[in-house]
Amino acid sequence: MKEYYEKLYQTLLKEHEKVFEAQSLEEIDALMETVGEAKRIFVMGVGREGIAARSFAMRLMHLGKEVHWIWDDTTPGMGKGDLFIVVNGSGRIGHIHYVTEQAKATGAKLLVVTGGPKEKTPALADLVLFVPASVFNGTDKRAVPSIQPMGNLFEQHLFLLFDIIVMMLEKKLCISHEEMEGRHRNIE
Repeated sequence: MKEYYEKLYQTLLKEHEKVFEAQSLEEIDALMETVGEAKRIFVMGVGREGIAARSFAMRLMHLGKEVHWIWDDTTPGMGKGDLFIVVNGSGRIGHIHYVTEQAKATGAKLLVVTGGPKEKTPALADLVLFVPASVFNGTDKRAVPSIQPMGNLFEQHLFLLFDIIVMMLEKKLCISHEEMEGRHRNIE
């Protein structure tokens, strides 16, 4: 089992390295600029990629942004000046597409994070962040293939990429770790 374990983690590390190397820094820069300009940020995703999206929303709040998770009952309406960040791995998840259409009608700016940039939901976006990792039901030939099941590589990579983006935003916005920590929930 030890040899198999070592083979797996070494292979997974190589997969992630290939995705990082293929990532567009121009798209990351555009995302960071858009996040910095947004009055309020709304975030949506489902499944494991939704969990990664929710963790990103949390860190954006720690950076001092007003952030709302789209599924919360207390989420307000959105409009011009707002940013809607949609994580849609395949780019064609039906109910996410519907909500994205509704958000577009409000005048909010749309940013789609996806492994399928040529699909129907990214086509609605003002900005697309293509994460070139194998994704469940994905069709983009530029995606790094994976030995892992379903969308594991894409989902895992979102966590790493979002954390790197947060650290880059921290530097760009001149925010310290201590300032971020000061916004952490303090009733635990």
